[in-house]
Amino acid sequence: MFNQRLYATAVNWDDIPATEIRPGVRRKVYSTDETMLAWHELAVGMTLNPHKHDDFDQLVLILQGRCNYYVDGVPHEMSAGSMMLVPRGAEHYVEPTEGPCVNVDVFTPPRADFGDSVWLPGS
Repeated sequence: MFNQRLYATAVNWDDIPATEIRPGVRRKVYSTDETMLAWHELAVGMTLNPHKHDDFDQLVLILQGRCNYYVDGVPHEMSAGSMMLVPRGAEHYVEPTEGPCVNVDVFTPPRADFGDSVWLPGS
């Protein structure tokens, strides 16, 4: 569905519009048919959102700022360049401590609940 529109198309995050998900959280989503990248800009003091995914792992990459990334109640201090794999079924959430905190999450397979947020060239 997505691949045909993305083949041989260079994209920059700055060209993808951000959507405010809730106060202090902005999202950009780029997805192929097999893998999804979700960019999040997170403000210090945002409402925390503990949750879990039972059907996929989540790879987290912090690009900017600092945060505590909680997995099953254990905080992990992360900053620009930090990565972590969150296993499926683990409750997790991010608490920005220096911001904005920007992270990119990788989901394989793509999250169906983010489908309406996917950006495509020409959209």
